[in-house]
Amino acid sequence: MDAPAAVTAPAAAPVAKGAAAGRKSRLAAHLFTLGVLAAWAAWGASVESYQMPGPLAVAERLGLFFTDAHEIGHMFWSFGHIIAAVVISFFIGFALALLPWYLGATRRMMHGRLTPFLNSYPGIGWTMLAIIWFGVNDFTVVFVISMVLIPFAIINMREGLEALDPELLEMVRSFSRRRVRALLLLVLPALFPFMFATLRISFGVSWKVALTAELFGGNSGLGYMLNLARNDFDTPLIFGIILIIIAFVYSVERFVFDPVQKRLARHHAA
Repeated sequence: MDAPAAVTAPAAAPVAKGAAAGRKSRLAAHLFTLGVLAAWAAWGASVESYQMPGPLAVAERLGLFFTDAHEIGHMFWSFGHIIAAVVISFFIGFALALLPWYLGATRRMMHGRLTPFLNSYPGIGWTMLAIIWFGVNDFTVVFVISMVLIPFAIINMREGLEALDPELLEMVRSFSRRRVRALLLLVLPALFPFMFATLRISFGVSWKVALTAELFGGNSGLGYMLNLARNDFDTPLIFGIILIIIAFVYSVERFVFDPVQKRLARHHAA
């Protein structure tokens, strides 16, 4: 009866070590968070409140934020700007990435001219041009975010197309008279991981662009509220908006993107 215990004990040791390492990692993360909060509170107590409000002042301002329907509305305007820009840039970028794949003569134009130009053009430049072209409105914000995200979509989808299985490509070519059908049935399923990666990258980058676009070229959204808070020296609101964005992006990454990525990894491993 002692033999099974002798066999299972060595196998249980790595599991116990892994659990202990996980506990230490979580403890270190919690201690780091507490240390940041303590340093923040100490700094806030040593300077004027408009320079560095403490955690309690920011928490109180956040409470006021979430009881004000007008301010909550600005938050949802930002969400709308982000969603619209991510969707628009994804479809435009995907279409532009497919163009050289179907029309080889456009490869140098797309990957040697247009993509490097879009990838290097600064977001603030698009913001200034969009204000001149379209004025200060929601379309300007969505346009700016989309123009910054499009090259990410082109590059990522291009990598996906170049990584396709040669046998799959040969099968697609055999459907030369039904290319759209071949694209839907053969190419798109193989590109799912790259499509997901494109959406994930675009979502993360879009928030960095959205605040600038809303700050200068928008009349709604969290970036617009940042501008109002700056003018009113409402520093707690500035910190509160930053915390809202951090919490939202972290939550989407943790509870939406991570599970989907794990499922895709299991599917392709199988």
